[in-house]
Amino acid sequence: MGAEALGAQVLPKKDEQAPPLILGLQPSALVDHVARVDWSLLQQIPGEGGGSMPVAIEELEHILSEVKTHTFGDPSPIKTMAGGSVANTIRGLAAGFGVTSGIIGACGDDEQGQLFVRNMSTNEVNISRLWMKKGHTAQCVCLVNAVGNRTMRPCLSNAVRLQADELTRENFRGSKWLVLRFGIYNLDIIHAAVRIAKQEGVSVSLDLASFEMVRNFRAPLLELLESGYVDLCFANEDEAVEVVRGKQDTDPEAALEYLAKHCQWAVVTLGSNGCIAKHGNEIVRVPAIGDAQATDATGAGDLFASGFLYGLVKGLSLEDCCRVGSCSGGSVIRSLGGDVTPENWQWMYKQMGINGLPVPALCNKCP
Repeated sequence: MGAEALGAQVLPKKDEQAPPLILGLQPSALVDHVARVDWSLLQQIPGEGGGSMPVAIEELEHILSEVKTHTFGDPSPIKTMAGGSVANTIRGLAAGFGVTSGIIGACGDDEQGQLFVRNMSTNEVNISRLWMKKGHTAQCVCLVNAVGNRTMRPCLSNAVRLQADELTRENFRGSKWLVLRFGIYNLDIIHAAVRIAKQEGVSVSLDLASFEMVRNFRAPLLELLESGYVDLCFANEDEAVEVVRGKQDTDPEAALEYLAKHCQWAVVTLGSNGCIAKHGNEIVRVPAIGDAQATDATGAGDLFASGFLYGLVKGLSLEDCCRVGSCSGGSVIRSLGGDVTPENWQWMYKQMGINGLPVPALCNKCP
């Protein structure tokens, strides 16, 4: 398929001997350009604030040029890093929790692709299932306002992408979890990955992406959820409401009931109000942990998923899985972007210790 596999020349062989415990499928590697901006710029951008709506490359470049005149608070207006919801979750599991994790996808042979590879590999993510293809790597502008809310405008249209027919059972063999993010442009490869994962006995975790994605493509999302192949579903409050829009009850609790009807575990995050979760007949409501004031909400849900999945593989209770997720979600909102700083990992470990949660045995990071 004109692709060159990355892996052996980047990662040590010990990472290739055993399959990663958790795999993330991100068909197009993504680079985030994160900036704090004033409200006037957000008013100029099509679509609702707080969501994620795809844009063409020309619009992305226009937004980036406008950012320089609408930023505040930082000497450098734009922070660029490897991104994407799944990549954030997988990187968090590997770098912050020490869970062997890998990513399946494709990046371009451009500067952005090289940045993505460096970032994932230096954060202990197994990239032996990441393919480099000739072309461009996807990019996303993440605009953060004064109170930490983020508006995302990804550009995927001209980016290289892993195709459904490039997936093999060998990619999934031996892993325990597959992490996915719902997206209409990736629906074919999502269905292919879920089918192969189930053949290999791999559990599936799905994030609902954004309220705009749920609202605009609700029918294929509900079909996927109701297939019974999704074991764990994460939704934030806005996404949850869109899932049950048009029904008699449209609150997060009603959405949780719907999701739990079709998934073994269902979680609805509520921002500073914590989260609600259901597994079987058990329902828990867990408050947020730590300072609720966000510098940047980018990656909060992604890192919550990292902590929750860490809890599941450690065999923790539903409540404790949520509490770990609250700690990890709280760690990323303390600085700009979806990559947790070493100082904020330390903050998370401290919060986990205070709350009686098992702290990851990372010798170089644990207090």
